[in-house]
Amino acid sequence: MEMANEEPKTVPQQITMKGGDGPLSYAKNSSLQKGVVDATKGMIIHAIANNLDMDKFCSQSSSQTFRIADFGCSIGPNTIFSMQNIIQALEQKHLENNHGNSSTILEFQLFFNDHSTNDFNTLFKSIPPSWPYFVAGVPGSFYRRLFPKSSIHIGHSSNALQWLSKVPQEVVDCKSPAYNDGSIYCRGIEKEVTKAYIAQFEKDMESFLNGRGEELVNGGLMVILMGGVPNGIPLSHTAIGKFYDLFGSCLLDLTNK
Repeated sequence: MEMANEEPKTVPQQITMKGGDGPLSYAKNSSLQKGVVDATKGMIIHAIANNLDMDKFCSQSSSQTFRIADFGCSIGPNTIFSMQNIIQALEQKHLENNHGNSSTILEFQLFFNDHSTNDFNTLFKSIPPSWPYFVAGVPGSFYRRLFPKSSIHIGHSSNALQWLSKVPQEVVDCKSPAYNDGSIYCRGIEKEVTKAYIAQFEKDMESFLNGRGEELVNGGLMVILMGGVPNGIPLSHTAIGKFYDLFGSCLLDLTNK
């Protein structure tokens, strides 16, 4: 009996934030990300008020279920705050559209998405017991389809899309001109390294947007929050870049001992 000569398949490593609620957990060390959620609350309210056609959705029946998905939710509590901000904006617009009086009852189904290795248990424990919403966890990479077609009214992703689906192969290949020797991130200085990371980012974003394009209902809304730097300024010249340089040098020292 002959065995087929198959190439071994490699599964991309799933990297998630530290779980639990201890002093080193993401739940206790994500105040910077919480600041982003707070700072953009007004922008989300404005986007929903001006771009979401609620009359179209609410005219179908006396009750309407809005399905909201947070892509890259981690373990909270920031994802809880994000969902609350979106729900508040939806309820506010619904009342304004109906001058404070509407026979349509709004219900909300919330989907929390992250890798299957994410600590969903800690996330669900942080949800208030009295929450009047329907909640579900959705494991899997957001760089692929996760929901049926035309099933999500609002998609949300905050501080997540900067994490690529994988490290570009060229930057870890010592024979490649894009080999990123001595650095743990894209510093924005070496031209070939930057091009490799840009190519991977463009590929990932295309996959993300294609997936959400299939999942969002006609007239739905996608909210994406992520950091960036002005054109012409390398990441290594920013505060976070300097931190990565320091952290990276410590890791290299540890591996060389």
